[in-house]
Amino acid sequence: MLVKLKSLARSERLFTVVLLCLIGVISFVLGRYSVIEPSFTPQPTDNQAGVVFIDSPNEPLNANATPVVVSKNGTKYHLLTCSGASTIKEENKVYFDSIDQAKAAGYSPAANCEF
Repeated sequence: MLVKLKSLARSERLFTVVLLCLIGVISFVLGRYSVIEPSFTPQPTDNQAGVVFIDSPNEPLNANATPVVVSKNGTKYHLLTCSGASTIKEENKVYFDSIDQAKAAGYSPAANCEF
């Protein structure tokens, strides 16, 4: 395929410039696709792993309802996408529907998560 493209080019220099531009565009597009994250909405599942979900059905939903996770043995809450959340063993995770619920339960924000 490159031989056909090269034969269509008028000179070696033009072929090199077009090839480098094409590589640059493809690299840019692949880089952009690598950082696109799907929206994550945690869904409660059956409790096979011993995960504890804390629900407050009487609490109205608000715009500050960001789900967080804490450790049964810890004092800090983490965003679900935070690196600290991934270090908690699955059987020790306790999920809250919002930051306000975690604060009300006595937890404080983790220093390594950006809130």
